[in-house]
Amino acid sequence: MGIVIYSGDPETVWNAFRLGNFALKEGDQVRVFLLAKGVECESLDSADFPIREQMQAFADGGGEILACGTCQRMRGQEGSELCPTSTMKDLYEMIRDCDRVLSF
Repeated sequence: MGIVIYSGDPETVWNAFRLGNFALKEGDQVRVFLLAKGVECESLDSADFPIREQMQAFADGGGEILACGTCQRMRGQEGSELCPTSTMKDLYEMIRDCDRVLSF
């Protein structure tokens, strides 16, 4: 399963990672690509929506997180261990290779 997150809404991002974590526990392979405002997800963490906790659980559970490098640069960001910089080629390959792709 591929998940594209382009939202900057904390609740939406949190729920996207919750779904990804559930799918991993069900035995699916899951990849997340952060696009546009989605690359800001680490900074959206709050008490109500513990996004970093969900992201770390996702990575620890075998999920892969990739972040659009162009989108990061436009925001003065760099990749991190949790959200490594990626390319449109990686997004294309995720869409091509996954049997399902969801966007949030």
